[in-house]
This record gives sequence, structure tokens and C-alpha cells, in this order.
Amino acid sequence: MSERRPELSLVFPVFDEEENIGRLLDEAVALAPRLAAEFEIVVVDDGSRDGSASVVDRLRERDPRIRLLRHAANRGYGAALRAGLREARGELVFFSDADLQFDLDELATLLSHAREFDVVAGYREPRRDPWGRLVLAWGWGTLVNRLFGLGVRDIDCAFKVFRRPVIEAIPIASVGAFINTEILVRARQAGFRIHQVPVSHRRRRHGRQSGARPRVILRALIELATLYRELRRRPDGQPVLGGES
Repeated sequence: MSERRPELSLVFPVFDEEENIGRLLDEAVALAPRLAAEFEIVVVDDGSRDGSASVVDRLRERDPRIRLLRHAANRGYGAALRAGLREARGELVFFSDADLQFDLDELATLLSHAREFDVVAGYREPRRDPWGRLVLAWGWGTLVNRLFGLGVRDIDCAFKVFRRPVIEAIPIASVGAFINTEILVRARQAGFRIHQVPVSHRRRRHGRQSGARPRVILRALIELATLYRELRRRPDGQPVLGGES
């Protein structure tokens, strides 16, 4: 791999995605050269119990632009994504999930806006989740936008591009699913420009979703409350958030 900073990093957090990760990486390796002369793919295996890491190992033997970070035990989605974002060296840093719910080709659309905006966030249009998850997503989005005044229509859409200064400037504390919200809130608070674009969405074919589990939701609510308390008032005691005090 070149010692100079690549133009683009693609980051994929992985947990028990043996049936999906091979196809995803094949698609990424085929797509990335059309988008950037120099790129890297960073996979973070978050303590998978299946053969996900073995699949990645085989693929990176053929292509050194694929990098693998491994957590000995499952630390949580946010911890895995945070590790990948911190490890990424690209001038532009993209992340998505490894469950094949998105069309990687649409990364080109996000990158077309990345010169003008600091964060380009996809939103699922239409969103093809079961109705129960759609209700949860609506409630979560309403709560977050009310508390933080964020104005983002699909906060947890795992299809985003960041310019390098965003990654270097904002602290990330979340270890759970709240990480998407935290990144966007901190980026907006720091004055970075956020642009939203529609992206295609499809249902997961293999594996199980974990975002609606009670433990995941509880952790997200705890992390939300922690960030709200942190950002609610500036050091001089004046409110800084868009939500009600």
C-alpha cells in the first residue's frame, strides 16, 4: 500500500456477516478504482462468532488495500465504527454496514457533493424495513431532532461520507447504535456543513438485524441522555441546543 494518504477510505464494521462480507468486499474492490486513484478498505470485525474474519483474511491476501481490524470480543456497533473511522487514512472517509442493504454504486452520488459539503448523509428512499422498525425509526428521529435541532431525516442511515477534518475534529464517545446521531450532532455543533441525498435501500437477505433489540435501544437512550447533558449548556451557562430546556 502507498505511504501517501489515499483519496478515499471505505469503512465497514462487521459482526457475524460471513454470508455477506465476501460479496460486499468484491463490490467495493470493483467500484473503488472508478472513484479514486488511491483507496483503502478498512474492515472492523467486532468479535464475530462466525467465519467473517476468515473471509476477510482470504480476500486481503489477494488485495493489500483491504485492511482488517479485529476485536477479540464484541464491543458494540459504535465501538467498531469508531475504530474504523479512527484507523481510516483517506481524505474522504465513507462508511456503510456489511449487510448488503445498500447499493455501493450510489457512493458516487455522495462523493459528487463532497467538495461542497463536509458531511454527505444518505437517507433511505424508500426505506424497506418491517413496519415495527419504521415506527421505532420515526420515534427515534423525532426525539433526536427535537432535542438537538438536527434537521436530518434519516439519522441512522449507514451510508455517509466525511471530509477528513470532520473525523479529526470531533470526539466520538458512543459504543452503541447512537454513534450515527452523535457524529451528526457534534459535526453540526462544530459548524460543519451537512448535505442529505436519497439512496436506495433493500431488505437484509442473510443474517439478523440487532438494532431493535431492547438492550441496543436502552444503550442508545443512555448515550443520548449523556450527550444531551454535555451539550445542553456552554461553559458560560448559555443553552446551545435546539431542543427545549
